[in-house]
Amino acid sequence: MLNPWRLRLLSRLDTLGTVRAVAQDANLSASSVSQQLAVLEAETRTQLLERTGRRVRLTPAGLMLARRARAILDHMDTVEAELRSLGEEPVGQVRLGAFQSAIHTMAVPAVTRLASAYPHLEVELLELEPHESIPALRGGDADVIITTTDFVQQPLGPDLDIVPLATDPIVLVTSAEGPRGPVSLSAFADSPWALDVPRSYMANLTLRLCRESGFEPRVVCRFSNYLMTLQHVEAGLSIALLPELAVDRRYRVSTRELASPVTRTIAAVVRRGTPLRAGVNVVLDALRQPPDLPALTEWSP
Repeated sequence: MLNPWRLRLLSRLDTLGTVRAVAQDANLSASSVSQQLAVLEAETRTQLLERTGRRVRLTPAGLMLARRARAILDHMDTVEAELRSLGEEPVGQVRLGAFQSAIHTMAVPAVTRLASAYPHLEVELLELEPHESIPALRGGDADVIITTTDFVQQPLGPDLDIVPLATDPIVLVTSAEGPRGPVSLSAFADSPWALDVPRSYMANLTLRLCRESGFEPRVVCRFSNYLMTLQHVEAGLSIALLPELAVDRRYRVSTRELASPVTRTIAAVVRRGTPLRAGVNVVLDALRQPPDLPALTEWSP
């Protein structure tokens, strides 16, 4: 009989890469994790780990079991939640990850509606940018994420199911009120730029669009928080490319459409192949009710 707890440790090893990282994540000692994985090897009568220097790595059998374990554990969670909620409203916890600008505009309104309709359902809201949320979903640290399907560095593969929610245009944000109408980025080749943190969706997109316009942006600051970016732009210290959904109207900034329009598709994403718990289904239903925001246009196939 496979032990679910030990299967979870093996799955976390596949996600985190080292026994030490698994131990920190599970609040255990590294020796305890190693002992439990050794017990799992004995239970399965299969070599799951092999040592390379001071580290261990999964064997092909260990890798297969770790990835099957995620589906097994998801299914057990589903059965447990269904038993608890049989004949009742959805209960239990659903972990919802969302990028910064979607939290207050999309996630919080959905969670607020759910709290009123399903008082025994707990939705844990996690701030996760696309470069964080997609690995978190695949690793089992989130049950549903709100992300963009356009982040080429983190592709959404056949292991995930996508529920498109809306589209959001990318705009140039400046401090001064300029001429109306679309703008070419090449006109701002000499301007100081504010970027998101390296390897994030908006940082990569800004660099790509600037380079396609024939210049390398002069980066004067990097912020992981859009409100800090808007404050910097408002002060006249930089310009930035941002999703229109992220432009808080409390800041005195000007937005301009791009001459070559760029939009991002906002979607809810779940792991494929796992029966969805009742709680996950109602979260998806709530997210399908888009907020009334001028920046968003409802997605249609």
